[in-house]
Amino acid sequence: MMSETALRDLNLLPKSERPSVTSSKDILAKPYVEPTDENVGEKQRKSVVSLVEPPVNGNEVGHSSTEVVVAEVEYIESDKLNDLEDVDKSLKVLLDGLGSKDWVLLCETLNNVRRLSIYHKEALQDILDNVISFVVKALKNPRSAVCKTALMTSADIFKAYGDSIIDSLDPLLVQLLLKSSQDKRFVCEAAEKALTDLTIWVSPVLLLPMLQPYLKNRNPRIRAKASMCVSRSVPRLGIEGIKDYGIDKLTQIASDQLSDKLPESRDAARSLLLKLQTAYEKSPVLAPEQGTPSDQPLVYSWEQFCESNLPKLSAQAVLRVTSSNRESPVSGL
Repeated sequence: MMSETALRDLNLLPKSERPSVTSSKDILAKPYVEPTDENVGEKQRKSVVSLVEPPVNGNEVGHSSTEVVVAEVEYIESDKLNDLEDVDKSLKVLLDGLGSKDWVLLCETLNNVRRLSIYHKEALQDILDNVISFVVKALKNPRSAVCKTALMTSADIFKAYGDSIIDSLDPLLVQLLLKSSQDKRFVCEAAEKALTDLTIWVSPVLLLPMLQPYLKNRNPRIRAKASMCVSRSVPRLGIEGIKDYGIDKLTQIASDQLSDKLPESRDAARSLLLKLQTAYEKSPVLAPEQGTPSDQPLVYSWEQFCESNLPKLSAQAVLRVTSSNRESPVSGL
């Protein structure tokens, strides 16, 4: 069998010096190259990877005994995924496929997890914890095709199972924050989409306590992604939910992020503060009882609320943000 080094050297030869190829099936394999911004394309729909494997029918490439098998890994959007033909058969081999070292089989099995989540979510319920553990392992896989497929699988799991995954979420959340913080753009975008779906489908009452530790992570990118998740999740509490959760606590969280290193953290904090200001003004906190009776109960203004619940410099920073945007409508509450 021709070695990978020989194949690579052969690819570097001028075309005139390469062995002739006499059949359309005799394809010379190129080394696998992870997708980049240029070769992924805007929609990132499909990646075609060439693999070199031993011959199965005696065909040869040039003067070698190597046959090329072309494996296609498709990044299929959720609404384009077809149902499984045999659910029971797929379930029987699902965990074995998720544990496979064959990355093409692993990607196919991850897509089957997505199909089961979309069309037969009850069928996965009993083994969901095991499935999520394998998805976490796939997210750590150095091959980008596996990682992106696992990210898409995570998003479909969030949509299908919502709050029921909360006990298994933390290891998955760690990986999503890490992948959304890396430099490989198409992986980063898939991770950010999964995080967005997480904030949509998992209750903020359950999710916010899990996100808070990451707001103080040593990695500024992880802090930024966690801040963005908090900013998206809080409005889903609604005005009464924000009040019950603790608007003073949420204001403190946003205030801390205002001085963060990355602009994404600061922007998320500003967005959150505007939402909290809107929620507060619709349901303000009563001021302490005064010495003289009054027909109308006295309430703290937003400014008084911030000054009474935050350190002086933090309150000033918060009020600079909210006063400069007071006339701008804030949606979501």
